[in-house]
Amino acid sequence: MTDALIVIALLLTGITATTAALTRDPVRQAAVLAVLGLCLAVLFTVLQAPDVALSQLGVGSAITPLLILLTVRRVRREEHSDDRPDRPE
Repeated sequence: MTDALIVIALLLTGITATTAALTRDPVRQAAVLAVLGLCLAVLFTVLQAPDVALSQLGVGSAITPLLILLTVRRVRREEHSDDRPDRPE
C-alpha cells in the first residue's frame, strides 16, 4: 500500500512539474507552481517527512507563487506606464 502511494505521489509530482516547465504564461505558471508545491508536500508526507512537507507547503505553495504574481503585476504595470505619452520629453 505504501509503495503504491509513493508511486502515485511521484507520478503526480512529475506530471505537475512537466506542466509547470511547459507553461508559457507567468500567471498560469504561478498557479501550476502552487499545485506543484501541494504535490511535493503530499510526496514528502508519504515519505514520512512531515517537517519538510510543512515547509514546502508554506514556501512552495504560498509564498513563491505569490511573489511571482506580484512581480508579474509590477512588471506589467511598469510596461503600461511606459506606453503612456504623459511624460514630457
